[in-house]
Amino acid sequence: MQEKGWSVNIVIDEHEGRTRAKAQLQAENRSDLVGFGVAKLNPADSDVPMIGDELATARALADLAHQLIEATAADIEKITKQPPHLHA
Repeated sequence: MQEKGWSVNIVIDEHEGRTRAKAQLQAENRSDLVGFGVAKLNPADSDVPMIGDELATARALADLAHQLIEATAADIEKITKQPPHLHA
């Protein structure tokens, strides 16, 4: 079986007191998918930048995963002319 390699490029920055993450899928036919996530420090919590980075990244990856599922469902429907039945 031939292996394929996909990767996700994640860029994290700080903007107006929020940590933002952008996750862009790099695959053969899916370079248009980009997920976004944001985290904001609760004033009652300690400032640990790594936690904001992780939370924003997790949210960006979750957004990207949702978009990939939706795009795959659209591809299935386009090819089969039937509604997709995607199960977890």
